[in-house]
Amino acid sequence: MSSLTDRTSAARRRTPLNRSQIAGFWGAWAGWTLDGMDSFIYALVLTPALTELLPRSGYAATPANVGLAGSILFALFLVGWGMSFIWGPLADRFGRTKVLAGTIFTFAIFTGLAATSHNVWELGIYRFIAGVGIGGEWALAGTYVAEAWPEDRRKMGAGYLQTGYYAGFFLAAALNYTIGVHFGWRAMFLTGAVPVVVAILILLRVKESEKWQKAEAQAERAKPLREILGPAYRRRTWVACTLLTIAIIGLWAGAVYEPSAVIQLASKAGMAKNDAIRMASLATGLLSIGTILGCLALPPLAERFGRRKTLAFYFAGMAVAITGSFGWAFYLPNGLAPFIAWLFVLGFFGGNFALFSLWLPEQFETRVRATAFAFCTSFGRFVGAGVNFLLGAAVLHMHTLGVPVALTALVFVAGLFVIPFAPETKGEVLPQ
Repeated sequence: MSSLTDRTSAARRRTPLNRSQIAGFWGAWAGWTLDGMDSFIYALVLTPALTELLPRSGYAATPANVGLAGSILFALFLVGWGMSFIWGPLADRFGRTKVLAGTIFTFAIFTGLAATSHNVWELGIYRFIAGVGIGGEWALAGTYVAEAWPEDRRKMGAGYLQTGYYAGFFLAAALNYTIGVHFGWRAMFLTGAVPVVVAILILLRVKESEKWQKAEAQAERAKPLREILGPAYRRRTWVACTLLTIAIIGLWAGAVYEPSAVIQLASKAGMAKNDAIRMASLATGLLSIGTILGCLALPPLAERFGRRKTLAFYFAGMAVAITGSFGWAFYLPNGLAPFIAWLFVLGFFGGNFALFSLWLPEQFETRVRATAFAFCTSFGRFVGAGVNFLLGAAVLHMHTLGVPVALTALVFVAGLFVIPFAPETKGEVLPQ
């Protein structure tokens, strides 16, 4: 009884957040939300945008060409994400908040410019550069919150931060349900450039984390990329790269093709085009709600059962959910309702990304933390780009969406055998 009372009292005595920590969190969260919105806008407007731009580029807008071009453009976007490792060393050298603002500014400007595209080549260039900006936001936001928040609050802070990305999915779905249906895909890209100015203004007024300031004052000029690939960190760096690669492949296979799958199933059920688009938006909203709940549930699970067991639970759930949705429900005669129901489960276990926001900062010291975070996420995106291209080719070859996406469940099964090689950091404080 006394033990329960002690834990309750400890929870009530959690270190209060100061104004800068609160403002910094909301700035990072807003940036991550708009990042998620930007990423998912492409999935939602893929078909109408390419249907218009392919003929202007000299190609027929057949379903096969739309699918192939969409996969190539998305692979290019992921390569841009992969190039985002450049932001990590910059943040370790010049600080978290200024460089974080730079990533947001980059993806905002080039998302807006995508609305001016005259052909698929211009769209590809704008999405590539937007990807460079988007890719850096997660690494820097996660690093900032881990360092700026008190030790007794930073774990839940990671879960709260990760909800932003999927709140962005929900926001993109709401915008598509209203603006996209009535004003088209160009208006959707324009929305990605407007509200991000607020996040930049907040971030520019936020103080740098004390941990980074202390490390900057004490350390000699480090070479963080060389250090994370050196003997001290090599194993944990490559294990983290592998686990993040698995998570990225699964997320994008499921999330990017989800709207197209829902539209196909809705059309098969006899819905009109606009009604099918609205149904895809509603399904995306449900996916996002599930993922937000998964993000919030993850930190308490990681604190109780450890990082490795929690990730194994989420990876196993992803394998089951991808198989159930794309491998089973997608092929049912009346599969729309079962498919959408499975999306909630897929969303919940997609919250596994929150663990990396919590876990990666715990594995590296302050002087190399941002570089390590950016490098590991970038590596996964490079591999994800290649897998996405192969996935698009498989969809084209097999003339079906479900089976190729369902096969990505296998990478999560493989991930269960990689997790034991990662360090367990439960109960450890953030290394200085």
